[in-house]
Amino acid sequence: MPSSSAPSLQPLAGVRVLSLALNLPGPAALLRCRGMGADCLKLEPPGGDPMGLYNRPAYTALHEGIAIQAADLKTEAGQQQLHAELAKTDVLLTSFRPSALRKLGLDWPALQARHPSLSQVAIVGAPGERAEEPGHDLTYLAESGLVTGTELPPTLYADMGGALLASEAVLKAVLLRARAGTGDNNKAGGVYLEVALNASADWLALPRTWGLTQPSGAVGGAHAGYRVYPCADGRVAVAALEPHFAARLCEAAGVTSRDMLASATHDALAAWLASRTRAELEAMGRERDVPLLTLAD
Repeated sequence: MPSSSAPSLQPLAGVRVLSLALNLPGPAALLRCRGMGADCLKLEPPGGDPMGLYNRPAYTALHEGIAIQAADLKTEAGQQQLHAELAKTDVLLTSFRPSALRKLGLDWPALQARHPSLSQVAIVGAPGERAEEPGHDLTYLAESGLVTGTELPPTLYADMGGALLASEAVLKAVLLRARAGTGDNNKAGGVYLEVALNASADWLALPRTWGLTQPSGAVGGAHAGYRVYPCADGRVAVAALEPHFAARLCEAAGVTSRDMLASATHDALAAWLASRTRAELEAMGRERDVPLLTLAD
C-alpha cells in the first residue's frame, strides 16, 4: 500500500512558485500550492502584508512553510531581486490590477519577453476590461446574489473560492507547460491564466442560480428534513434530505406524513425538535443513522 507521503500525492513537487499577492486570496492559494509540494517564496513590500497587521494569527497560518523576503519593487534593487528569483521560478502569482503590473514591468508581454518559460497566474477582481474596477469579497458576493440581507456573510467566500481557483490554475499552468514541452521541457513556454474573484463567487452561487438554495428549493428551506430548527437547549441542523433519512426522522418524531414539502410536516417536526435536548437529538441521530448536528445558541 502506498505511503501517504508518496511523491505521487505531491503533484507540485519540484515546482517553484513565487507570489507577490497580498491579503487573503493569494496567500491562501500559495499555501495550497505548498500543501501540494511546491517550493514557495513570497516577496512582500517593506511594510509587510496588511494581513499581518490586522490579523496576525491568520497571517501566521497562511504562511506556514512559506519562505518570505522583503522587496521594494519600486526600486532598482527590488526589481533586480525579483527578476533574479523569477529566473528560477515556474509560476508567478500576482494580485495587482493590470495597470499596477504595467508600472512594475510585470505585465504579461514584458514577463514573457524576459522569462519565456515562466507562467503567470493573475488574481483580479473581475475579468478582462473590468479588472481595473475596485472591489472586495463583499461586492463580488453581492453581485452574485449571495448577500440576501444586511448581515455580512459568515466567511469570505469569493476570496477563498478564488484561492482554490488560483491553486487550480497553478496546476493547470504546470500541466500545460509539461504537455507543450514533452521531451524537452526547457523549451516549453509559459502560459498566462487569469482568475477573477467575481467568477469564483459566480461559481459558488450556481446552486442558488439553479434554485436549489432559494427559499422554495429543497436545500433552501422548502424540505422539512433539511433545515436548522430550535431545540430545547440550542439549535439542530438537520440534513435528512434523502427519503430513507427523512423517513427515519419522521418515525423518531412520530410524524406520520412523509410529504417533506408540506407545511404540516414542517410544523410537526419543529414542535418535536423544540421539545428535545441537544443530547437527546444527538443520541437519536446515532441510533437511527439520521444526519444532524446540534449547535449551542
